[in-house]
Amino acid sequence: MKKKISYYLLFLPLIFFTASCSNDEVEEYYSRPDDLEAPIYQQLDARGNFTNLITLIDKSGYKDILGKAGYWTMMAPNDEAFTQFFQEQGISDASSVDSLTASKIVKYALIYNAFRTERLSDYQSIIGWVEDLAFRRRTAYYDGFQTKNINGSPMVIVGSNRNNSLGGDPYISGDNNNKYITYFTEEYMAALGVGSSDYNYFFPNSAYTGFNVLGAETVQADIVAENGIIHEVDKVSLPPINLDQKLEESPDYSLFRDMLEANLVNYVFDEEATTTYQNFTKKSDEVYVKVYDPALSFSPNNENYLKEEDNDGQIDAYTLIVPENAAFQTFVDEVLLKNYPSLDKLPKYVFEDFFNAHMVPNAVWPSKAGGYSNALEEDIRIDMGTDVIEAEILSNGFFFGTSKIQASNLFYSVYTSAYLDPAFTLATRLFNDGSGFREIISNIYNNYTLFLPSDEVLMDLGYDYDIDRSEWVYTSPETGNTVRGTLARSRLLRVLYNSIISTPDLELNDLSGSGIIRSGDFTLPGEYIKWENNQVFAAGNEVLENRVNILGYEDRQNGRTYYIDNILEFSEEFQGVDLSQLASEPDSQFLYFFEFLRSSGMYDDDSGAIDGVELGTFYTFVIPNNDAISQAVMDGMLPGDPLTGEPNFTLESTLEQGQVANFIKYHILATRTASDDGLITGLTETLRKTELGDETYVSVISAPGALSFVGESQREAVYIPEQSNHLADRSLIHLVDNYLLYTE
Repeated sequence: MKKKISYYLLFLPLIFFTASCSNDEVEEYYSRPDDLEAPIYQQLDARGNFTNLITLIDKSGYKDILGKAGYWTMMAPNDEAFTQFFQEQGISDASSVDSLTASKIVKYALIYNAFRTERLSDYQSIIGWVEDLAFRRRTAYYDGFQTKNINGSPMVIVGSNRNNSLGGDPYISGDNNNKYITYFTEEYMAALGVGSSDYNYFFPNSAYTGFNVLGAETVQADIVAENGIIHEVDKVSLPPINLDQKLEESPDYSLFRDMLEANLVNYVFDEEATTTYQNFTKKSDEVYVKVYDPALSFSPNNENYLKEEDNDGQIDAYTLIVPENAAFQTFVDEVLLKNYPSLDKLPKYVFEDFFNAHMVPNAVWPSKAGGYSNALEEDIRIDMGTDVIEAEILSNGFFFGTSKIQASNLFYSVYTSAYLDPAFTLATRLFNDGSGFREIISNIYNNYTLFLPSDEVLMDLGYDYDIDRSEWVYTSPETGNTVRGTLARSRLLRVLYNSIISTPDLELNDLSGSGIIRSGDFTLPGEYIKWENNQVFAAGNEVLENRVNILGYEDRQNGRTYYIDNILEFSEEFQGVDLSQLASEPDSQFLYFFEFLRSSGMYDDDSGAIDGVELGTFYTFVIPNNDAISQAVMDGMLPGDPLTGEPNFTLESTLEQGQVANFIKYHILATRTASDDGLITGLTETLRKTELGDETYVSVISAPGALSFVGESQREAVYIPEQSNHLADRSLIHLVDNYLLYTE
């Protein structure tokens, strides 16, 4: 149970005095109580073991601030801490510390507002205190304006104090971008489910005590002062650098930083910052804000975390995973530049994705790394035990220097074949434009086969992208007619979705035989395509008589990419045309069904359209063979001679026409395409409606190599494999050995 907090700070009630009160009475009432604790400065001075800190407070100009009213928490290093600090810095005593360093130590030890240990683990949210969510607090220290050499010229720089990814201004005038200090309390660590191993991961030479401030142990907590709280610590903490500064100061990661700076960093003139700087320094230099690209998850120089709430930096921080130069160079040579001559030729989105893959918008605790995702919503693929060569807690986040890159899906999946090859920019553009295709084929935990047409192939077939108008264009090679925008994009979406095949067992790694398989993902079924003798084709290819040839292939972590000389075309003719062609073959077993279709009034001889059947919608056509139709005649289900089963296709009444139409409709399954692959099973709606307008259903029973259909009368029709799985517009046509019966 969290303890109640008791502050010994003075809050005087409001007293109204009458006009008769003397000045002495008023002065006595408002005089400082004798039992009030001394301010922070006087407390430190009186205790006798903070002499070095007192000297630095004097040098930094903070004596007056800490010696009177205020509201602070001070993480105060004692004299033993300074003895160790002096040894580490190679200086003799506090008198050798310059005023700038003194100011850094004092300001970074000062936290805004007064917090006893019971409150340090609590988050100051906009709705009140939230227990045990906090492990950081904003300090009085900030870097401010700095002069740096940028591209060979000196420039006054200030860091972004907002994340550019959130929109708005990346620099807010008046926000000093104060650094945060990180501490580790028992209550917070227990609530998060982390412990000493996480602490020692970053501070291997310190002991975890249940209240540590960075690498320091707390010697005495909750020393109450008039103007705040003092926590005595055994180490001196200089302000840590932030993630941006870490990259700047670390030669082991220079290649990572160089690519980041060259492609996703700008220096933007800021008038308000310039005015502030010139007024303060009396100099005439202009000030530029170092701005990271808005496509990045966060700005590594922003100390404020998200700033969605004023204090959200108390509860979280960023994480940056940075591969050392050798690992980074290997990745550049073997992956990024496999098809590009140099880094400056890569599209900008490649840089955005690469760096976002190494950014986590949360503080990644080592023991819980498996529970975090990077900015691309991928799991962390760095082994915290073997791949991390350096780990630091910095002022705005966690830094992990690694011996390998974060292996993003985008660089190791079948998606990569298009993404990192300039010959496939049209396909990549469509994958990336919100289609959802990128997310499907870049998932390295599911196997896919991708049939990938090049820009040249797509443009030869009429597809292009108008950069000036930001829209897709399609010009029919047959008619010369052009459509633009959504219509053109929809055509290409369908073409490219035909080219994405979920192959969990790499079923299409051998195309030498023949077969049929459904395109798309399991959650969003596509159309069926076929392969035969190392060629592939969809329904439209059959219509156009232009099968797709394989030009080569590349194996990726989640499947195989085939490079192709054509596209997997969808059909634009009505399914009735396909039925007509099947019925016209010699000794066709589709003939009787088709003739009844023609006589039913549902069929248009000119277009092949069937009433109730729409182009672009999924269907399954269950076609009884001629013997099954004859049996339906004998059973009185269709017109004809009930003794011989000879059909009568000349319907003499609307009653017969309606009877035939209902029979036909019950053999057309709507909204789903079923094959002998086990993907579609269970009740499936048909086109037939009851007299009351209700749907009717057929049960699909499918398994690899088996397919049958059962009507509501429990009559079963089994597919005839050698005459089934005919391709049509988003449909399959199957020949079955029986007819389906619906009983009103």
